[in-house]
Order: sequence, then C-alpha cells, then structure tokens
Amino acid sequence: MKKYTGYLLVGLMSSMTTLGGFYFMNESGNNPFITDASTSKNGDFQLVDYKGNYGYDAPNFVEASKKAVHTVVSIKNYSNQKQQQQQQQFDPFDFFFGQPEQQQRRGQQQQQQPDQPSGMGSGVIISQDGYIVTNNHVVQGASKIEVTLNNQKSYTAELVGTDPSTDIALLKITEKGLPFTKFVDSDNINVGDWVLAVGNPFGLTSTVTAGIVSAKGRSINILGKNSESPIESFIQTDAAINPGNSGGALVNANGDLIGINTAISSPTGAYTGYGFAVPANLVKKVVEDIKSYGIVQRGYLGVKGFDLSNDQAVAQYNKEFKKNIKTQNGVMITELVSKGSAIDSGIEAGDIITEVDGKEVTSFSSLSFLVGSKRPGDKVNIKVRRGAADKTYTITLKDAKGGTKIRSKADLSPTEILGAEFEPLTERQKDSFGINYGVMVKNLDNAGKLASAGVQDEFIILSVNDKEVSSQDDIEKILKNHKGRVSIKFADYYGRIYTKGFTMD
Repeated sequence: MKKYTGYLLVGLMSSMTTLGGFYFMNESGNNPFITDASTSKNGDFQLVDYKGNYGYDAPNFVEASKKAVHTVVSIKNYSNQKQQQQQQQFDPFDFFFGQPEQQQRRGQQQQQQPDQPSGMGSGVIISQDGYIVTNNHVVQGASKIEVTLNNQKSYTAELVGTDPSTDIALLKITEKGLPFTKFVDSDNINVGDWVLAVGNPFGLTSTVTAGIVSAKGRSINILGKNSESPIESFIQTDAAINPGNSGGALVNANGDLIGINTAISSPTGAYTGYGFAVPANLVKKVVEDIKSYGIVQRGYLGVKGFDLSNDQAVAQYNKEFKKNIKTQNGVMITELVSKGSAIDSGIEAGDIITEVDGKEVTSFSSLSFLVGSKRPGDKVNIKVRRGAADKTYTITLKDAKGGTKIRSKADLSPTEILGAEFEPLTERQKDSFGINYGVMVKNLDNAGKLASAGVQDEFIILSVNDKEVSSQDDIEKILKNHKGRVSIKFADYYGRIYTKGFTMD
C-alpha cells in the first residue's frame, strides 16, 4: 500500500507542476503558441484554448471573399445556331473531360435557340471604367456577349481583343465607378500559399472555394488546339474549379488577383482535385497589349527542341545522335527557325538553354513563357550550355513574321486580319470540287476573322465581297483599305457551300 501511495503522490506532483507551468505561460504572456488575435491576418492559423484565448487562426477568408466577389462577373455567350454546328468550338475542358460528357455538352449546345446562351463562364473586372478579362474560349464565336455583375445588372459587352495563345480575352462594358481587382506579382506566389477561386460554376453565381497553390509553371498541352504558339505556364491549385469558373478569378488571401482560372483536370467534367490558372503577370501583359495596340505583341526566339526533363525524349535523342545527354532541367535545341531571333545570334543546334535574363529554364513551357512575355525589339540574355562550357548571348527578339518593330492592328494586312494564309487550288482539287477558282485555307489563326465565321483549315474560299478569288493576292487587293462589312463564300471538306459576313474593323 505504501508503494502505491508513493506512485500516487509522484503523479499528483507532476500534474500540479504541469498546470502551474501552463498558467504561468498564459498569465505572463510567455506562451509562444498564443498571439494577440488583433494581429492575425487572413490565412493565418489560430488555436483557441478553453479560456477563449486566440492563437494562430484557422483560415479566415471572409474579407478576401467580400472583396473578390464584387469584381467577378457572369458571362453569357450567344452564338448563331448554324455557326455552332459548322464550327467546332475550342474548349480547354475537352482535353480533360471524358468523351461522353464532351458529346453531351456539344449536343446540348446545338439544340440551343439563337436567343439562348450557347455557353456560360466568368470574368474579372480590372478597371473602374468597365474593362473585363476572361478566357478566349468563353467568348469564342459569340455574336453577342452579355455580362452580369454581382449586383445583377446586365450589359452587352464589346469584345476588345483576344489572344488564343494564352486563352485570354478582353471585354468592355459602358459603366463607371465599378469595383475592380488589383493585379499582384504572380512570380512571388509560393507553392503552399492559400488561394481562392471565385466564379460561377454550373451557373451558381458568386461562388468562392479555397485551396492552396499546388504547383507553378505547369504545362498541360491544352492550348495547342487553338494556337500554333501556345504559352502554358499555369498556376495549379486544388481550390475547387468547375465548368462555369472559366475566366474567373484566382486570388490570394488578401483578395488580389494572381491568375485567371482556365481549366480543370477531370475524367468526368467535374472537380476532382486540380485546376489551372493563367498567371496574373502574363494576363496583365496581354491586356496591356490589347488595349494599347489592338493585338498582342509577342517575341519569338525561333528555336525547336524538347525538355531535357523528359526521359523518353532524352533517350530518343541519345539514340538518334549517339549522345550521352543526362536528364536535367533546360531545353535542348534541335533546330533554328529561319527569320527567328536566335538564328543569327551564335546559338547553335545542340545547345542547351538554361536561363533567360537570369531566370532558370526548367522546360520548353517555361522558355515560351519567359520569351513570350517580352515584345518584339526587346533584348534578352540567353544562357546556354555547350559541352562543358556556359555561354550567354544577347538577342533582339523578333515577331513571328521576323520583324522587330511594334505593330498595331492598323498595321496588319487584310490576310493577317482574316487570320490565315491561302494557297491556289491544284488542278486535281478543282476537278474534285467541280470548280475552276478558289483558294485553300492554311495555317488558320483562331483569333482571326475567318475562324470567328466558322472557317477551318483546308476549307476553300470561293469569293470575297462577291468577287471570285484564285490567289492570296486577289484577297489582298479586294480588302485593301476596305472598312466595314465583308462577305465570304466558302466550301467545307464535303463541298457544302456557306456564305458568312463580318466586319474588318
């Protein structure tokens, strides 16, 4: 009995010592786990003890949500029904969605009447005078765009410009004194930072979901469907993003814009864990270009290559060229493009690009992002590894046409505005279609006028403004200095004839 009594006394003394220390720390302010609740910020963690004292707060995004929801709008895309049937609309979700969902959505779109929206998405107000940024795929092919604010006021929006390479579009509504979001430097976000996705999933307005930054600089090979020069360096997040969130805001814990939500990774079409947003820095550059010049100014390095982080690509390269290159960060250059920025710089095929202006190149997507964020005429320092040596070259960037000057929309040729190149028909093609004139559409730019009219690559343009065409020069002459409405007659793959109209302005 004496033995157990001793154990009991030791236990009581230990408990009293622990409690005394606990009260000492609480009363004296020495507890490192307890802080003044007034100093906590959105996104901090707080623990609450049994006396109601606050320490690190659980995530609290109330103020950030209040701030963000008023800057996010609902967007309805009204498209002509016949045009929808002729033109396969680009949808970034198609890359991720399962085929049954994809067919169901397309079938539902084709059943829509002209006075009903064919698509819905979100947008973000970026200025008090009514500029709104969204995804290109949200408004693509629209004959009318309707924007509804958080206060339920609706407006018909003007499409100011688009950039399929980043899937960004800029709209404008006529209004003043609007709440708007503030861009922040998206380069400064970190994996693990708290973020909010704000949008209108499934038509549910002003929806806020929370998560973290899961990864940065993600390439998901999705924008290549809609652009020959896609720039993919997405912010990946596990904040819930669903159809309808496209074009909405990804904001930080203060409610400021760090990205535009664009796509999800899902086999079913609904949220399963990963969403992707265009970084705010890239969005801001695209918007500034569209507002200032009417088109996006983008530098092109003019190289072809592959990611050295890709084991299969490295193995294939080593086998083909009898090399022993190791898997690593960087881009292996396999070809220099004529009229490109790099071909006359001293850079050679076989060089490994490791840095652009001191920033590490981890993949081809990061290289495209770093260079594509520049404008023609800008100088960049490209660091390459050649054998065991590192070399740095200063390059003046060119545009896709080989020029170094900034060009506005007014400087574009008629065929550039149409967004395609044109080849004369062969005699065999003329015989096949039973015609003796026309031009074949090549290298269609989905931001051009022809794409918006439903024209696709390898369609045949028969006439422009009721004048038959047989060459690209014919089109240039007809549309040179032309303003206003344009009528085109074209044939699809099966020889079906369509007539469409649009404005060159």
